[in-house]
Amino acid sequence: MTLSARQQQEIVEAAAVLRDGGLVAFPTETYYGLAVDPFNEQALERLFTVKKRLRLKPVLVLLAGREQLGLLAAEIPDIAGPLMDRFWPGPLTLVFPARPELPALLTGGTASVGVRQSPHPLATGLVRAFGSPLTATSANRSGEAAAVTGGEVRRLFGTEVDLVLDGGATPGRAGSTLIAVTRQGVRRIREGCIPFREIERLVNTT
Repeated sequence: MTLSARQQQEIVEAAAVLRDGGLVAFPTETYYGLAVDPFNEQALERLFTVKKRLRLKPVLVLLAGREQLGLLAAEIPDIAGPLMDRFWPGPLTLVFPARPELPALLTGGTASVGVRQSPHPLATGLVRAFGSPLTATSANRSGEAAAVTGGEVRRLFGTEVDLVLDGGATPGRAGSTLIAVTRQGVRRIREGCIPFREIERLVNTT
């Protein structure tokens, strides 16, 4: 998918909204996500309120590339390298020990943070334009189905979302696979688009 001039301009506008503490919906390779600045506690408060999300549930974060990983992760175990080589960009969320200064709302008090890199050009373009990681929690009310189109986002949230980057329909099959990465190895948290057996196979041959 090549971004049109209009989409590129919308990305610039969306990044400006996010810098002002706003809330933006955008498409990924799975569902539509909700982006705020993960280092802005007021923006995170708003995100939790809009989603009606329990505060003990951590929020996943999207990166433009590995160079941003150190902003979030306190430690990057060696095994993460082959996983990122094989599955990023893609629907694999890696959960690392979090930097201690991250907002408690972002980590849910777990001392860990989940990150991934999306292959969707609008998602990647937005994170790059913002210049820093962004939240990528699914566009839904907590416990309900996630939106797969921009229209669904608008019907669900209305003016609670400041801007919708509309990239058409997303696949909406399953969410990203969540894997905890530690010095001791990997642990499945949630099965998603990528079967855990593929991850185990890679880890066991590395």
